[in-house]
Amino acid sequence: MTEPDFSATGVRIERWPRSLTTAGEVRIEGGRLALLTSYGREIDSAPVRAVRAGRPWFAASRDAAVATLNGARYRLTMGERAVRPESGATLAGRFLEAVRRAGGRRG
Repeated sequence: MTEPDFSATGVRIERWPRSLTTAGEVRIEGGRLALLTSYGREIDSAPVRAVRAGRPWFAASRDAAVATLNGARYRLTMGERAVRPESGATLAGRFLEAVRRAGGRRG
């Protein structure tokens, strides 16, 4: 089994106006972006080339990203459960870079 291009656990995944999970997982593997619940059930997935990702204009903190998969917008807040405060911003930046490298769109 190959290692994923990006993986983050403990991610709050929200689809406006409600939270879908507070301890989910974001994974980029084999050219696909998958949003998973804490139990590993798939919330949504799409080829990375079809994903649009960026930072939300309304977020005061740097630990959030917005991803559009299959026409649905998700807010991903990373590092909420992390001990170090900068790790959420680092994860969000790594996520955006992984989407860009895999051929996704910035937006």
